[in-house]
Amino acid sequence: MPRITVKHQRNINGFAEVQVSNATMKNLICHVAIDGHKILFRLKAIEASKWYTATDIRFNHTHFSVWCDYLKLHPQYQKP
Repeated sequence: MPRITVKHQRNINGFAEVQVSNATMKNLICHVAIDGHKILFRLKAIEASKWYTATDIRFNHTHFSVWCDYLKLHPQYQKP
């Protein structure tokens, strides 16, 4: 598994947020999931994703699921 850092916070409206940082020199494919909704994105080397926000104030950091893997292992997600 690649080295990533996951940050959690609450925004000014009280919604839980998550951000994923890539600590490797390789591009990654990642997803952030909450309550069955999955957002898939590519994460460049040594960069951080945007903040992904929950849709309900009752969600907290334990409701988020984060997964990342090396993009080269998943060619179906590479740009044509």
